[in-house]
Amino acid sequence: MFLSLTLIVLVLVAYVAWAVGHAWWRGRSFHQSALYLPLKVLFRIGEGQPAPLRSAPPVIYAILHQSRLDPALMLSLLPSDTLHILDEASAKSFWLEPWREMARTIAFNARHVFVSRRLVRMLKGKGRLAVYLPDSIDPDTRGFRLYRAVARIAETAGAEIVAISVRGGRDTAFAHERRAGQRLLPRLSVTALPALGVEALRARSSSTPPSAARALHERLLEADGQVVI
Repeated sequence: MFLSLTLIVLVLVAYVAWAVGHAWWRGRSFHQSALYLPLKVLFRIGEGQPAPLRSAPPVIYAILHQSRLDPALMLSLLPSDTLHILDEASAKSFWLEPWREMARTIAFNARHVFVSRRLVRMLKGKGRLAVYLPDSIDPDTRGFRLYRAVARIAETAGAEIVAISVRGGRDTAFAHERRAGQRLLPRLSVTALPALGVEALRARSSSTPPSAARALHERLLEADGQVVI
């Protein structure tokens, strides 16, 4: 009994020590680091270059939404003052509640257009915004409405965009789409590309004429390793 209690205490001490050290090293809150640790251990998460995740505001973090794990990871990794626009399922999911408490979140119905004026004002006030965009090589009309809305908000607010992909998300049992070969605990890695403005994204785009929505979509595919620009 004594040995069991001692082991539990040692594990808790190690857990807290790691969370404190990670929070200090990465500039995150203790709450974020404490909730991130189980995910990092279970999915052996690699973070790549962390600097884009701390980009100066105004900034929009555009996340390629591959799995139900994405909001938990982004709420753990992005600055705590980021406003996260979640899909309705993520906004209501009971298991995500501990993560949702770490930052401001609002639910978004994909059938409606963003309330862009409010978001533009928030970004102009040196805000940060996280949006979760459809994971598709060729988004449908509804999907591209979201890409256009995000690009328009970024351009109006003078905000830069950080494209983010949680690689390996499609291979998990938490993926939005079911497919063969999915596993419960595959290895994940977070890729965040340096922040760019809409004009810079257009200049790099292969579309003709260079559409802001298409350029944003290509940037997300680049973060996911599906295209090289």
